[in-house]
Amino acid sequence: MAAGAENGEQNGLTILPLRTKLVYALGDHTMNMALFALLSVFPAFLTEVAGMRPALAGLIPLIGRIVDAVTDPAMGRLSDGTTWKGGRRRPFLLIGMVPFGLAFGALWWAVPASEGHWQFAYYAATYVLFSLASTVLAVPYMALIPEMTSSYDERTSMNAARAVGAILGALLAATLPLVAASLGGGGAGYQRMGIAAGLYVMLPWIFVHAVTFERRAAVESPKTAFLASVLSIARRKSFQILAGLYLLGRIAIDLTSSMFILFFTYRMQRPEDFTPTLMIFMIMVAVALPIWAAVARRTEKRTIFLFGAGWWIGSQTFLFVAQPDWPSWVVFLGAGIGGVGYAAADMIPWSMLGEVIDEDELESSERREGIYFGLFTFMRKLGGALGIAVAFAVLDWAGYRGGQPVEEAPVGWIRVFTAVIPGIFVFLAAIVALAYPLGRARHTEILQELDRRKASTANGV
Repeated sequence: MAAGAENGEQNGLTILPLRTKLVYALGDHTMNMALFALLSVFPAFLTEVAGMRPALAGLIPLIGRIVDAVTDPAMGRLSDGTTWKGGRRRPFLLIGMVPFGLAFGALWWAVPASEGHWQFAYYAATYVLFSLASTVLAVPYMALIPEMTSSYDERTSMNAARAVGAILGALLAATLPLVAASLGGGGAGYQRMGIAAGLYVMLPWIFVHAVTFERRAAVESPKTAFLASVLSIARRKSFQILAGLYLLGRIAIDLTSSMFILFFTYRMQRPEDFTPTLMIFMIMVAVALPIWAAVARRTEKRTIFLFGAGWWIGSQTFLFVAQPDWPSWVVFLGAGIGGVGYAAADMIPWSMLGEVIDEDELESSERREGIYFGLFTFMRKLGGALGIAVAFAVLDWAGYRGGQPVEEAPVGWIRVFTAVIPGIFVFLAAIVALAYPLGRARHTEILQELDRRKASTANGV
């Protein structure tokens, strides 16, 4: 609780110092580095380096997500009901960090295709272990935001800082093929890279644990049974809408990410442009995030999401019309412009979730951040798994094999899965967002009613 002593107050709401936000963002920096690497680099590693069939490579993340369907919300409930002296959430940051780093590093061990079923079993089992470790970290970590502040704007600021850390993590993930090449290339290079990356994603959690705190030191454990809690949350209209727009957007993000390296290799025919294009995109996202956070202080979050979604659809259209003979600078410029709109659409849903949790507390009289963030974390990972499984199954059917000549690759399908289908999902997410009911005024009313209830309880009324 010492970290909380540095916080300020504004209108009775906790204002967090910039240092706390930046160190907190290290958590999502490491988490997103790992998740983005598994989206954008790992599928191609399996097909191009390990020699795995595309359909099997697409199944591996899906197996991990089947496990997450149970463990993510269950981890949320566990942290909701934890009564340790160190808090409900924070102890899990230290518990999960070591297995998280070890499992991520082990995924890059190049098991040869000649091992047959053992190759698939190794990657599937290691991916499941990674999923379990990431659940132990990610769910309590994300649930700390509404614990640390109830301010509508501070939550947006916290999520903006977290998102910047995530984008910087994605930037590092984009460089992993270059790191592997510098360490010898091939399977040996990826193994060495995995050892270094595993250590890198493990160590920052010590500092995240040090600066975080929990305002509600004596919150009662939820009284509603776990399954009943999940069902009541699933029936909440505001959560249904938010979950719908988030999952649709997540599928779009992750589908494009998983196809990007193949898009530049086979469609644009210049794989060397993959890393700089992705880095420019991510840098512009990081630059735009604090700007969107400032705009969010003067407008509704739903409005920002809709604007970002429209901009994002424009960037998907750019990818579809891009031609192999275009100069690299045109592609770089389009990626940078697209990153500005993407930043708005990616940051806002996580910020919206805090308002849904407060609404739920008003109606259920329970704080269930853990289950909410567990469900959201599951959807974050499910989007990528679904996209990769479907896309790589279709590419397998269309004849794609790792390392094949460009003229034999199913370029049309790669183009569709990179640009067209993600654009459709973003459009659907925008349609769903139109119905989101919780704006700034409604959230203020919710907080005022919660304060009145707490005052009445304190006075014995």
